[in-house]
Amino acid sequence: MIACPFCGSENTEGSDLCDDCQHSLTDLSIPQPATPVERGLLKDRIRILKPKAPDTVPGDMPIGEVLKHMVDESIGCVMVVDDGQLKGIFSERDALIKLNAEVGQFVDRPISSVMTSDPITLDAKDRIAFALHKMHVGGYRHLPILSDGKLVGVISIRDILNYLSERIGVPA
Repeated sequence: MIACPFCGSENTEGSDLCDDCQHSLTDLSIPQPATPVERGLLKDRIRILKPKAPDTVPGDMPIGEVLKHMVDESIGCVMVVDDGQLKGIFSERDALIKLNAEVGQFVDRPISSVMTSDPITLDAKDRIAFALHKMHVGGYRHLPILSDGKLVGVISIRDILNYLSERIGVPA
């Protein structure tokens, strides 16, 4: 329950208006950050995470070559880009789930046949809390980052964990 600051009446949490006096209660339902870490998540923008330059591959690149590239570069995902446009993402998790033990029969197929098409993207100006929410809800470990509609980087859940560790004082 939430008390109306105008008349003291008890209202259901999330109500827009007080049942008794009809004053707005919308500002009362917005949770306020309780710690500096929470304030940082809600205030800081993705760009301060310094998104890594994305590793890109064309959609027609064979899966076997993409997997070798990922291993050689020790990276967890690649962005699939054609004609300068982001078409999809392929991650180590995709390799495990979509290819699994049958990887041998897929090595010559194009990466576009197993990539995640039209991935969720965020803008470098979005807040870190929004990225964390998207990753949690979608089950993503990597998110492509855009600036002015152009692919400029990628962040991982590890980037957010490092951000949090720095703010709570955990040594690296």
